[in-house]
Amino acid sequence: MKDNSFHGRTLVMSGGSRGIGYTIAAEFAARGGNVVLLAKTDVPDPRLPGTLRSAVAEIESAGGNAVGVVGDVRKDADVERVVQTAVERFGGIDICVNNASVLTLSGTEDLPMKRFDLMQQVNVRGTFALTRGCLPYLRKSSQGQILTLSPPLNMSQEWLGKHPGYMLAKYGMTLLAMGFGAEYADTSVVSTCLWPETTIATAAVVNLLGGAEAAAHARNPKIMADAAMRIFGDPSGYANRCVLDVDVLAEAGITDLDEYGGQPPLEYDIFVDPR
Repeated sequence: MKDNSFHGRTLVMSGGSRGIGYTIAAEFAARGGNVVLLAKTDVPDPRLPGTLRSAVAEIESAGGNAVGVVGDVRKDADVERVVQTAVERFGGIDICVNNASVLTLSGTEDLPMKRFDLMQQVNVRGTFALTRGCLPYLRKSSQGQILTLSPPLNMSQEWLGKHPGYMLAKYGMTLLAMGFGAEYADTSVVSTCLWPETTIATAAVVNLLGGAEAAAHARNPKIMADAAMRIFGDPSGYANRCVLDVDVLAEAGITDLDEYGGQPPLEYDIFVDPR
């Protein structure tokens, strides 16, 4: 029997043409939800599989509802356009997913200011802009949710000092998500941060964190999608929380993670301490 648990609910996501974002969007659509993606990738990149068009086509070919808006989360007009597209096509917005993010692991002296600015603009400003644009409609929803793909705040000296530019960009996303949760605590809108315990086998891991060998010791993106579905299905249970994927699954009684792959030893993700 087809799972229609998210029938009638609409999700807006920044990015989503590949990797974790795409896997979350595709799973949500497979369960009956409507997906609207804002992404720049309209032309194939030989280093990166997938485009916005291919993502939408794959979701639709599997029987899901998806719309792609070519644009940049840094541009206010593009954010407004994706919000209006969701409203005009599906009648509202129930979930805002802040997925778009730029990764640069350079130390302070090696990080060009242009790259620093890009990380803050996409990760922090983009999270604020997309959430701000969706909020009038999230507040009208009976289950308005904000899901931000950013880590629990780990204030250890290691993570504070390893790559401060990227740390600021990702922790900035988390602080915004926590701020949204506090600001709208008296409404039906809830905010949650979700982050993987281990690295996830995506193009970013292959290209930036060690190639095929690094990907071999990473779990596949489905673990993040399964965790996100649990969060979408239980908004109040994850209100104003910052959680790891494995903890969400453990709370659902799922501790056997073999299906998500990854050869031992698994590599813990950035900002996550071994436990």
